[in-house]
Amino acid sequence: MIIDDGSCDHTWQIIEQQHHLNPRIKGIKFSRNFGHQNALLAGLEEAYKTADAMVTIDADLQDDPKMILKMATEYFNGADIVYGVRNNRETDTWFKRNTAMLFYKSLNLLGVQLVQNHADFRLMSKRSVAVLLSYREQNLFIRGIIPKLGFKTAKVYYKRTPRMAGTSKYPLKKMLKFAWDGVTALTIAPIRFISSSGILAILIGLLLFIAQGIGWNHHWFMTVASVWFLGGLQLLGIGIVGEYIGKIGTQVRQRPRYTIEETLR
Repeated sequence: MIIDDGSCDHTWQIIEQQHHLNPRIKGIKFSRNFGHQNALLAGLEEAYKTADAMVTIDADLQDDPKMILKMATEYFNGADIVYGVRNNRETDTWFKRNTAMLFYKSLNLLGVQLVQNHADFRLMSKRSVAVLLSYREQNLFIRGIIPKLGFKTAKVYYKRTPRMAGTSKYPLKKMLKFAWDGVTALTIAPIRFISSSGILAILIGLLLFIAQGIGWNHHWFMTVASVWFLGGLQLLGIGIVGEYIGKIGTQVRQRPRYTIEETLR
């Protein structure tokens, strides 16, 4: 099953041709681009109707399709979820490799459980997919939710190959948005950080006030620096709280995650 997430080329025509040549090849066409995570959910929701187990894999085939056989072996040995985990990042640039490591470490510090070097190449059993689909968040961060499902898991390791054709649809801007969605969808640690920073700022202010009262005086820039620091802290706090409020508004509206224009079954 191939999901066309609002492509602008001849992708859907190729999927239709392959479907007519081999009806086992199925397709779902979005009316526009709704994002990678929603494409995964749409495919799982459709495949769940008939499949006992489902494997998700990116269409660029940088993830090794041969590993699906090993995933199936783990599934028959009792694992409900089998993660495809990269055993190296040699194909990544220095920047992407190090920012990825920073991403995993940061989320782990914030209390988010992630399988390191695992993206969305995985096998899931029918019952684990059923539980995943019961999560109705509008901003569902799949790779952060799946470790919370609680089913028996396994891992298969593979070497990711360079992209054979085309260019990545995940530039820096999208990667940053994806990382931020992961933080705000799975943890309230940023809000707790703001609260802790506010308490710390108050204590610093009290200490400066006491120091001023006992006659200790410094250059005027201490006052200016304090104003800038507190003002920046307030703006940062308002921005982060606003992100959470915005996500609450999106959830309350209960809009559909995606719109399917056509399905080849």
